[in-house]
Amino acid sequence: MQNRHQNRELYFREQVVTTRNFVIPYIEKIVPVTNKLKVFEIGCGEGGNLLPFLDRGCKVTGIDLSENKINLANNFLSGHPNFKNLKLITDDIYNAGYLNQTFDLIFLRDVIEHIPDQKKFMHKVSHFLSPGGKIFLGFPPWQNPFGGHQQIINHRFLSKLPYFHLLPLKTYRTLLEFSGINKATIEGLTDIKKTGLSIERFEKILKSEGYQINQKTFFLINPNYETKFRIKARKQIRIISAIPWLRNFFTTAVYYIVSDNRIPG
Repeated sequence: MQNRHQNRELYFREQVVTTRNFVIPYIEKIVPVTNKLKVFEIGCGEGGNLLPFLDRGCKVTGIDLSENKINLANNFLSGHPNFKNLKLITDDIYNAGYLNQTFDLIFLRDVIEHIPDQKKFMHKVSHFLSPGGKIFLGFPPWQNPFGGHQQIINHRFLSKLPYFHLLPLKTYRTLLEFSGINKATIEGLTDIKKTGLSIERFEKILKSEGYQINQKTFFLINPNYETKFRIKARKQIRIISAIPWLRNFFTTAVYYIVSDNRIPG
């Protein structure tokens, strides 16, 4: 297991750097990130992605299922000069109708691949989108070398073994059990296997739910890796990006900005 998965402050700082250096510039090709922007992050964790938006003076709301992570977010962000612009909520997005507001930008990074029934989820998300609003989504395609999130495993060999998450479920679980991985981790990894998302299935969901793709980029080297491992981010080779299914195996991250055609702009 990598230290960042145990050291939540380190993980928080890495989120800050990636969002500030890569994600906000990507979003700004479509959406100006100014103090007029209302931002909603679903699955905000410890709030690392939110800090760069607070730096810009945005009105920011974050929601997460984990009370512990929300408490850490409050702790990490409490000293920020724009803390008054921040609202943090511990809840399930499906229970959050009480927010009774919409947002100019909904932010989802490394979240949607963990969510069961992603079609239902994308339908729900649109309820929080302002007219003309955009959604940023970034996620690792399931079939990429580490799409199973095996880097979280506390095992010297398996945490560095690419593609083994693509084994049949029974074989996958047996290997994890044989390697002495604890039950909670095995359950978490098999949940990820069940919800893993390909580029093609994601775009099919977007189409069926009435979303328009405003911008998309495939990365051979995930921008996160520049922050975590000092490996320079690189876009996917164009010819690979154009080949359905094959591209999933060699694309370590995808970024999308989408809008809902059903909401007047």
